[in-house]
Amino acid sequence: MSARALLMWDDGVTGYNFGPSHPMDPVRLALTMGLVRAYGLDEVAEVVSAPAAGDSTLRLVHQQAYVDAVRRFSAHPGDADGSYGIGTPDDPAFAGMHEASALIAGQSVGAAEAVWRGDAAHAVNFAGGLHHAMPGSASGFCIYNDASLAVARMLELGAERVAYIDVDVHHGDGVQETFWDDPRVLTISMHEHPHTLFPGTGWAEETGGEGAEGSAVNIALPAGTGDEGWLRAFHAVVPELLAEFRPQALVTQHGADTHFEDPLAHIAVSVDAQRAVQAACHDLAHEYVEDGRWVALGGGGYAVVDVVPRSWTHLVAIAAHAPIDPESVVPVAWRDEVYALTRQLGPGRMTDGRTPQWRAWDAGYDPADRLDQLILATRKAVFPLRGLLP
Repeated sequence: MSARALLMWDDGVTGYNFGPSHPMDPVRLALTMGLVRAYGLDEVAEVVSAPAAGDSTLRLVHQQAYVDAVRRFSAHPGDADGSYGIGTPDDPAFAGMHEASALIAGQSVGAAEAVWRGDAAHAVNFAGGLHHAMPGSASGFCIYNDASLAVARMLELGAERVAYIDVDVHHGDGVQETFWDDPRVLTISMHEHPHTLFPGTGWAEETGGEGAEGSAVNIALPAGTGDEGWLRAFHAVVPELLAEFRPQALVTQHGADTHFEDPLAHIAVSVDAQRAVQAACHDLAHEYVEDGRWVALGGGGYAVVDVVPRSWTHLVAIAAHAPIDPESVVPVAWRDEVYALTRQLGPGRMTDGRTPQWRAWDAGYDPADRLDQLILATRKAVFPLRGLLP
């Protein structure tokens, strides 16, 4: 197993562009890559590009009729009428949609292949993490589900146990749906409660299909959850499950839309807490995953200047075993780049000034606390199915 880290990047991923009024602005990808370069991480992680996913790869997850529809609407965006989920306000058709989506998917599949084969210990595709796309339809700003494709490719290559952890503010519903009946895949999603946020799924009681009971895990958090509660929930559920499952590979999704500045959701965590979970995923990969295999993806994130670039640059640095001091001053050259591209002032430091701490689950449970109630609901729903005490 190689100790090197890969950063999957192709300038073409910025072609994933729903238009100027859509919240998923591809400038977030360009700015992230700019910050990665400003910190010299492109000299620590090996920057590589994989080819776009072809139809045979896309069919590992998606129906051919859907792929054909994406290709058709990509060539003729004006024909999109909402069928297959394309042509909606969330997922408007755009020229080159198939090509850009397949390119992003290809980077995640390439990362999965490299990590599984031992060419790298870790690989990052922050352009990926498009976790809402379903086998037969687009959903939630997502055309092709590169996260599911990365997992599916590892299974095709012979993996028998793959864990997927999703800390985006939205439920990772597309990945859960893809592997609902597959006991080889453990999906864990920590997200804002479905009562208050799209897609309205991800209840603790959703635990997997027949023959795969306990393979789906959902940690629903109350709106307003901050650093301490977010980290408490993660550490109260994830490590024990990974210790029991002992995956041969780990895929994680790090949507930055849990941040308190994000305009589309109601969880209130800092870049510092996001960094803490990224570091925890890295440590869990080395502790519980065979050969430390880890593929890390991006996801949502709509505070495209202040939050996304810092969060995902920390992710790249952690995967490359070259963590950035949160107190470090953001390079002036990058801030100039931010202003040139967006006419906004970029953040000055890689921290929000927080030092995240949390109370461990074994330190006690408060029956009157809503967060603790929801954590316990997840543990009660899933842990006994996996032979663990709730």
